[in-house]
Amino acid sequence: MAKVSFPRKVRKRDGSVAKFDRKKIERAIEKAAYQVLPEKSKANIIAKRITNIVVSRIEDIYKNKIPAIESIQDMVEAVLMSEGYNHIAKCFMLYRQERSQIRMAKSVLGVKDDLKLPINSMAVLKKRYLLKDEKQNIIETPSELFRRVASHLVKAEKNFKSPISSQEVEEKFYHMMRNLEFMPNSPTLMNAGTSLGQLAACFVLPIEDSMDGIFKALHHMAKIHQSGGGTGFSFSQLRPKGDIVSSTKGEASGPLSFMSVFDKATEVIVQGGRRRGANMGILRCDHPDIVEFIEAKSERAAFSNFNISVAVTDKFMEAVNKDRDFDLINPKTKKRTKTIKAKSLFDLIVNAAWRSGDPGLIFLDEINRKNPLPKLGRIEATNPCGELPLLPYESCNLASINLSKMVVEGSLDWGKLRETVFWGIRFLDDVIEVNKFPLRQIKDITLANRKIGLGVMGFADMLIKLGIPYTSKDAIRFAQKLMRFIHRESLHASMLLAKERGPFPNFKKSIYAKKNIKLRNATVNTIAPTGTISIIAGCSSGIEPLFAISFVRNVLSGTKLFEIHPIFEEIVKKKGLDTKDILTAIAQKGSLQQIPKIPPGLKRLFVTAFDVECQQHLQIQAAFQGHTDNSVSKTINLSPEATVEDVRKIYSLAHSLRCKGITIYRYGSKKEQVLSFDYKRESQQPPLNLITVDSEYSGGCVFGECPF
Repeated sequence: MAKVSFPRKVRKRDGSVAKFDRKKIERAIEKAAYQVLPEKSKANIIAKRITNIVVSRIEDIYKNKIPAIESIQDMVEAVLMSEGYNHIAKCFMLYRQERSQIRMAKSVLGVKDDLKLPINSMAVLKKRYLLKDEKQNIIETPSELFRRVASHLVKAEKNFKSPISSQEVEEKFYHMMRNLEFMPNSPTLMNAGTSLGQLAACFVLPIEDSMDGIFKALHHMAKIHQSGGGTGFSFSQLRPKGDIVSSTKGEASGPLSFMSVFDKATEVIVQGGRRRGANMGILRCDHPDIVEFIEAKSERAAFSNFNISVAVTDKFMEAVNKDRDFDLINPKTKKRTKTIKAKSLFDLIVNAAWRSGDPGLIFLDEINRKNPLPKLGRIEATNPCGELPLLPYESCNLASINLSKMVVEGSLDWGKLRETVFWGIRFLDDVIEVNKFPLRQIKDITLANRKIGLGVMGFADMLIKLGIPYTSKDAIRFAQKLMRFIHRESLHASMLLAKERGPFPNFKKSIYAKKNIKLRNATVNTIAPTGTISIIAGCSSGIEPLFAISFVRNVLSGTKLFEIHPIFEEIVKKKGLDTKDILTAIAQKGSLQQIPKIPPGLKRLFVTAFDVECQQHLQIQAAFQGHTDNSVSKTINLSPEATVEDVRKIYSLAHSLRCKGITIYRYGSKKEQVLSFDYKRESQQPPLNLITVDSEYSGGCVFGECPF
């Protein structure tokens, strides 16, 4: 065939004119062909041939005129059919129809999509992240958001001498986000380059045992929530209910009464018009009010702005295992107030968790064994989702690498992952440098310790691309190998920064001083739940398994969008399984396991949260925790049939596996769920409602109390 010359311009649907790109035609045809043909090479050959014919016809028909995109697509369909590729033409038509529906939905959103993101990503960006004017009109696009973040953070580079230019750093930051390979925590996306300028997600505040101390903490919480952060508290220093107050000779009301004040205050503070704040409430296992605390969330809607965890010690767990007595200690007098059976108290904890998902546990001794700054004091509390144990007034900023994007042609690209870790650590250190801190105390200790938390998301998607079932021992081994690599490279990146910028000021008080390992950051890794940032990135949440294969998402007011996991959709279309009955059955259950006609290999690979045994959930968490210097946020999702004994085993095993915390959720134990489906309904029964999720749900915590 003679060499063809290309049309120079094309008219887009909005009337604007853009440069003609034949590669876009070729990719669209190849995608349609690949759904019909078994070999990618054949699909590529057909795509090139058809594109040549289409371009030649455009030249003949339009000559000096500018063709419209719709006209070009009509021509692609006509050429495919005239060349005998009717099945490929049908796939191409369906693709056009799907894209048309998505464009229509996006037009309702009123947001310009300059990155071709999924509709739900756009809905989340509009609701939470894109800047608005005084009339609440969106004034930036997704790519402009990422440019705003990158250009703000690169200001930190001017404070140091570096062989890397500021321009190169900005472009790296921008393209990591634009390519959805890396995403920082929500406050950074929301506030970078704005007057608010508070970029950290996680804070821990101390509560002193005095009226002034309590309400000072409340005031500080309000300022942090208003700026977009979440807060964690230990109420363990507050004297127990009924204790005599020396100044008034009255009785103390106890930790729970003050915790309710913090809860009510959180209810009325909206974070920049975007969301309410979130808290973690913690009480030691030996506090006299521990029984009341354990039962705090047994009533519906009680403490709805708090996750709660019991801070347990090795001594307590040993007493549970050996069925010994355990002393409750007044934190004010340090005297024993009561002796109880440790096992009985543990029974109360697991029963409450079975009923409502709360309380979780944090393992204080394990946390403090791994405390990098023991000379600064013991850690007593964590951020709202438990993945960040922090000292009083410490803050930490987070970001996550999209592991799905690290897989290239069926293999993990370790070099690409290493490079992303390097830039991710630099990104987070720059966040600290340009951050506007809500309190002086927070600024002082954050700058002194410079803790950061680089984590991951898309782990389940990555396993699928690598052909590793989430439920297998290979998944556990791979998780260990993966996180060991990420942690090692994170430390190396922090060491390189320390050479450029100096180690964190409290370095000599850290565990690294004796080892002479000079780091820029006291901690480097955290596994967070990710939530809405994984929706933007289009990947699975954190290290959670998939929550469903296909489902309906509430995207806009009254608008529902049917979603299918993209990798699964691609595979079933190639296998000829793309029928309405199969997809509807999947969307009723989420899981593939009880659906006929699905090949066993796909059932093994595409498992969902409730297909995974609870011990496998926990083993995955422990695999990541073994190489994470902060902590790991993961929800152990249990079926409705799970027993109290199942919860007991999980909580005990979590301690023996040296996890730093544990959270479970038994499906159906709360009415306020962001994921709903008819669990284990038999396929021969009448049609069911499809699985429905909220617009901001991405997996993990299904009762909607985790901050994203």
